[in-house]
Amino acid sequence: MTDNHGNHDNHAGPIPAVLAIDGGNSKTDVVLVAGDGTVLASVRGPGASHEDFGLDGAMERLGELVQTVAAQAGAGRGSEGEVARHTSACLAGADLPEEEAQLTAAIQAQGWAGSAAVANDTFAVLRAGLTPAAGEPAWGIAVTCGAGINCVGVGPDGRTTRFLAFGMLSGDWGGGLGLGHHAVWHAIRAEDGRGEPTGLRAAVAAHFGMASMHDVAVAIHLGKLGEDDLIRLPAVIFATAEAGDAVAVSLVERQAGEVATMALTAVRRLGLDATRAIPIVLGGGVLEAKNPLLTDAITRRLAESAPATVVRIVDAPPVTGAALLGLDHLGAAPAAETRLRASYARALAPGSR
Repeated sequence: MTDNHGNHDNHAGPIPAVLAIDGGNSKTDVVLVAGDGTVLASVRGPGASHEDFGLDGAMERLGELVQTVAAQAGAGRGSEGEVARHTSACLAGADLPEEEAQLTAAIQAQGWAGSAAVANDTFAVLRAGLTPAAGEPAWGIAVTCGAGINCVGVGPDGRTTRFLAFGMLSGDWGGGLGLGHHAVWHAIRAEDGRGEPTGLRAAVAAHFGMASMHDVAVAIHLGKLGEDDLIRLPAVIFATAEAGDAVAVSLVERQAGEVATMALTAVRRLGLDATRAIPIVLGGGVLEAKNPLLTDAITRRLAESAPATVVRIVDAPPVTGAALLGLDHLGAAPAAETRLRASYARALAPGSR
């Protein structure tokens, strides 16, 4: 059998075009996409980070998800047993070009597709937030603020820029975990007298169902509360800031400043004209919460230095970006993007998995 791209298949059904993977620290989305952008199957599984499980462990975890999604799709396989023509994987922890190369080689060795490409997961957020005109390249700046914070940029000429995103070690500030630590820091100091009064003192303790910040600090020290708990504190900061608390507002403003600084630095690095309409895509849980104080502060700061920037909070799952990067690689027709976005939204509807 021959598919629309001329590939010969010894099994029933055409071989899918793209195996798309969005691998975060806590979850992994895997999707098979046809050449026309139709989503054939999707599955969500646990995290499969090579930083947590090692390279072999990560490949084993991904392999299980790939087998599952291939079985769901019921599509054909290539002559070498590939489940797709190309694997497009956007993975957390692929922070350096050499790490991307190592992960690309490891995924290629699995034989899931004839070709493979790995990029940092922030590139998936960027592509998911871009809708370029037909025949135009997908370019812009993306800032993700989830557990941590990261930024990447792609210029109209294809040049890229990125940050190390190692947390405090590489000069980063904020993200869900960083904001959580700062909320606790201000709250405990308000309680013991070293810091200024703040509504975070009562709000953080109440969030954890505890009587005092002393109890919260002890619970963190004893391991009863961990990073997964602290990452949820931005919502508490937002609510406290909206009530007018000066300390909480200062945290929101500082996070906005960091997001804008990263984006504007990427603009300068790429040599982009700050007076042109530069797409700025915002993603990650902290930004996707669409808190008006944070969003407005980011937009205001960007407008001061690059007044024509077009800010968009991504409204498609990052795996959509990974799939679009795969279709871009294969030179898919522009209509495939529209179909992919609509098809993937239906594929992730409740009960689809």
